[in-house]
Amino acid sequence: MNADQPTTITAYPNGPLIVRGPVELLDESGEPIVQPRRAVAICRCGASAIKPWCDGSHKLSGFASE
Repeated sequence: MNADQPTTITAYPNGPLIVRGPVELLDESGEPIVQPRRAVAICRCGASAIKPWCDGSHKLSGFASE
C-alpha cells in the first residue's frame, strides 16, 4: 500500500465500515491484523463469522444504523 494515499472510513447505512487506504488495524491484544486488500469492510453489527471483516450477516440480523 502507498503510505501517501489518504485513508478514508465510510459508514454504510445499515452495513459495514469501508476502510480504504493504509491503516494499522490491531486486535484486542494489540497485535496487528493483516489487511488483505486496499479496501476492506469491517463488521459493525457483531454477527459476522469472520470478524473483524464483514460477511454480510447484517442483512440477516436486521442490523440498523442510526
